[in-house]
Amino acid sequence: MLDDPPASPVDGFDDRYQLEELPLGRGGMGEVHEGYDRRLGRMVAVKFVRVPDGDPDPDLIRRFKRESRITARLRHPGVPAVYDSGVHEGQPYLVMERVEGISIADLIAESGRLPLGWAAAIGAQTCAVLAAAHAASLVHRDLKPDNLVLEPAGTVKVLDFGLATGEGVPELSRITQSGQALGTPAYMAPEQIQDGQSSARTDLYALGCTLFEMLTGQRPFAGATSYALMIKQVSDPPTPVRQIRPEIPTELANTVAQLLEKSPTDRPTDANIAYSSLLRFATELPPMPGVLAPPEQPSPLRMYAAAVNRIPGPVGTTPASPPVTQPPHHPSEQPPPPTPSPATPPAPSAPPAPTVATPSHPAPERSGTEHSEITDVRNRASALVRESRYSQAGALLGNAVAQARRSGTPLDPELVNLWWDWANVLFEGGDYHSAAPAFESLASVLSEHGSANMDLVFRCRRQHATCLALAGETQRALDLLRRLLADEQRILGAGDERPLELRRQIGMLLLRLGAPETRQVLRELLDDLVRLRGADHPSVRRVRALLERAPTG
Repeated sequence: MLDDPPASPVDGFDDRYQLEELPLGRGGMGEVHEGYDRRLGRMVAVKFVRVPDGDPDPDLIRRFKRESRITARLRHPGVPAVYDSGVHEGQPYLVMERVEGISIADLIAESGRLPLGWAAAIGAQTCAVLAAAHAASLVHRDLKPDNLVLEPAGTVKVLDFGLATGEGVPELSRITQSGQALGTPAYMAPEQIQDGQSSARTDLYALGCTLFEMLTGQRPFAGATSYALMIKQVSDPPTPVRQIRPEIPTELANTVAQLLEKSPTDRPTDANIAYSSLLRFATELPPMPGVLAPPEQPSPLRMYAAAVNRIPGPVGTTPASPPVTQPPHHPSEQPPPPTPSPATPPAPSAPPAPTVATPSHPAPERSGTEHSEITDVRNRASALVRESRYSQAGALLGNAVAQARRSGTPLDPELVNLWWDWANVLFEGGDYHSAAPAFESLASVLSEHGSANMDLVFRCRRQHATCLALAGETQRALDLLRRLLADEQRILGAGDERPLELRRQIGMLLLRLGAPETRQVLRELLDDLVRLRGADHPSVRRVRALLERAPTG
């Protein structure tokens, strides 16, 4: 049966959606309206994203479309489906599944502390959603009770993935520069507050804050201002939950405490581990009249879940797709990358395709037909990217690279630019696991052919390491960056901008790992920067700030 449209709708837009006048909710980044999809006859939720300064920004809109498409690839029963996205009067919007139920924030406000079993069950379901998101290299960044909805069947929906970001990507992207705090101070992890970086373990910290609130009826930290609250998040230990509620089992209390560790490396390594710790306590779930459907009422959703639970296989793991080590042979959607590790360096924006130097070994002249075909492929891919259709553009470029290699096409500047475009499109589309071998293979082939453009080789190697870190292979990424640093210093000189910046990235990665050599690495870099650029240079201040947070042991 089709949903009925809103009783008092305001004027719609796009000749398709009509909206309720009053929003369902407002936040720092925009507001959500209940809407009606005239075309399909169903209720939806429409989230409008606030534009900084109220002025349309083509670059912001492009980034919004990109992040919307990445987020739409996240398919999980605990995530509202993304139906549509667009721009209305310069304001980006997302059209999503309308979720029915009560937010955990409202449930806590009405009931106070939740039954132990329900707190664990809600937390475990949330972990299942985070496991899927992190496997797709997506970090929520604003997990909190307001963004968790308990449906009548007892299932949990995690809301507001619309502005999730790629693992390790700097928070201050153009799309979020609205003057608002990125996240909610009461649930923000120390590293999110201090350096604006989010990772999978940042979401786990927010989950710890949420569990604390569900179990005790109060937040881990309180402050008169957002600044005071953030200072406590960074510096103060939380009160043990058993001190507030003694009947909480010790193991459950230990799980909450581990989630709330200040250092990301001291938290669970991933959401799967947190899930397993919480699931054992998701028992004795009492009825909640007015919140859940009556126990005697059949639930098709629980019937389905019970049948799925009987399928053999490990519970609480997210299968990972193998890396794409060769260009794809057929245009298709790329598989999601495996579960990322939270300790990752910031990912630089993919630079534009460079002007490529001709390899030192002369290549046969390309025919006019071949030139036209490559130009056509690159133009078609550019058009897809402008529409934020990164998967299709990546498949198109990858097929062209594979075909060129199979046919023995010479490695001239046109093919190199095509290859570079392919790797960057995968990177920009958030498919770091496939982008890594694309950058790696281009660097290898250029080196084998004696390319004179060492700058391009270095850029490929740097992007390769960044992709590995974003896809979770942290130690391997660190090893590659160190080898790259040695080569850059040998060829470019230790005082060149590029190896100095690479040293800072290595220091940041070591800092996030909590490695004991972090302080020495950053101190040596700081001394060199002061000597080369002076004590007041911005790069010196950035490294000094990192050094202040380095472990002293």
